[in-house]
Amino acid sequence: MTPAQQPSPRRPYHHGDLRRALLTAALDAIAVDGPSAVSLRDLARRAGVSHAAPAHHFRDRTGLLTAIAAEGFGLLATALFEAENLRNAGVRYVRFAREHPAHFQVMFTPELLRADDLELTTARALAGDALRGAVSTVVPEDRGIDARLAGVAAWSLAHGFATLLLSHNLDGPVGDKDPEEVFRTLAAMLFESLPVSES
Repeated sequence: MTPAQQPSPRRPYHHGDLRRALLTAALDAIAVDGPSAVSLRDLARRAGVSHAAPAHHFRDRTGLLTAIAAEGFGLLATALFEAENLRNAGVRYVRFAREHPAHFQVMFTPELLRADDLELTTARALAGDALRGAVSTVVPEDRGIDARLAGVAAWSLAHGFATLLLSHNLDGPVGDKDPEEVFRTLAAMLFESLPVSES
């Protein structure tokens, strides 16, 4: 039997870090076509493994997307914990969305996720703690007596701006300006007493 006639060897399951490879492939697909484009079978093909291999790491598509959201909330929490004040936290939030658009899409689409997943709930709680910490840098006289509502207001501003930015609804108003600088200006308009700080 010539080498050309010999049966091709079966693809081995071992992949080094298959979990990371699958997450990266999924993030690439989401960035181009959105979360609906993700399928475990397609990701297995991209990673060069059998179609059943992803199930060893993610039970199903929901498990994969939940892992992406958990990773995203962890990255967001890290970014927010490094902020020295509320305005800087908002800038970091917008930056996170720009640098991790695929994570951002999945994180805030609860119907795609397994809500009771421990990794997800832990990472989401950390991000919430980081935001509350940033709100606490504003004195009560400037943020009002209800710190929780102040946090909702700050989150709404940053999240709304980031969402409109990623969906190209701000292409006209922002133009070629630095989106982070535009956000700083908006934050100053709405929260005039917040200190300006570069990150």
